[in-house]
Amino acid sequence: MDSKMQLVQDEINKVIKGKNDVVKKVLAAVIAGGHILMEDIPGVGKTTLAVTFAKTMSLDYKRVQFTPDILPSDILGFSMYNAGTKDFEYRPGSIFCNLFLADEINRTSPKTQSALLEVMEEGKATVDGVTRPLPDPFVVIATENPYGSSGTQMLPESQLDRFMVCLSMGYPSHADAVEILKGNANKPLDSVNKVITLEELVQYRKKANQVFVHEQLYEYIVNLVETTRNNEMFSMGVSPRGSIALLKMAKAMAVIEGRDFVTAENIQDVLIDVLGHRVKVSARAKAQGIDTKAALNNLMHNIGNPRM
Repeated sequence: MDSKMQLVQDEINKVIKGKNDVVKKVLAAVIAGGHILMEDIPGVGKTTLAVTFAKTMSLDYKRVQFTPDILPSDILGFSMYNAGTKDFEYRPGSIFCNLFLADEINRTSPKTQSALLEVMEEGKATVDGVTRPLPDPFVVIATENPYGSSGTQMLPESQLDRFMVCLSMGYPSHADAVEILKGNANKPLDSVNKVITLEELVQYRKKANQVFVHEQLYEYIVNLVETTRNNEMFSMGVSPRGSIALLKMAKAMAVIEGRDFVTAENIQDVLIDVLGHRVKVSARAKAQGIDTKAALNNLMHNIGNPRM
């Protein structure tokens, strides 16, 4: 593993116990320039993970607790009349930061959710016809409670597709739960140190863009994505944006592992996290007891490894 990336992971592991795989994939998504959706029950550490990342990677972060009465202007900003200058002045919203934590995003109105679409895709915010660039780097980490929880509603497919990965932390193991209890009295977030600077993060992003990808791996990614569109297990396949996200995540995983080339294992490691929220399992598959994870695993098994 890359030495600097190992330091980042070790620092985060001071607070987040027993979730090395999730931490690694969040780190990969940040390096890949993508946004992260954390779907899980309340109280397992989704928000803590986001704040820990911000501190470790020198990211200026802001957090908004999404509720039904949150307005788009709370996110993007608004123009206010100044009686002294007799002109309208723009007041920036909370979106102007390096890491924007959207807590319980599926509890707010569709109008407010849609306000995030432009900023997530283009890194710009438009208010009153004026488009303003967001800081670089810019990452959204959104948390959502499982659909069916009190006060929640499903995110539209157009918004889900903007998230590079969808991850779930799950409950800690018994040993990790004990460690969490021991560390909680010491306020572990206060002990988190900055490990890399913004400039170093930008360099890692450039390094990920330059990672070598074999021609057969391009074919492999396209085969995986195309199969979701014409397979009876899926009623909705993956868009081209999904295939680009899969490639970028695989490149970032290679950088974290200290390599300058992508392997088939890099693609397979992140396949479910990148494609799971972009596909819909068919009624036939559900009747057979096949969920999204099982359907994607079957997909990988049927296609097999690429011949390099």
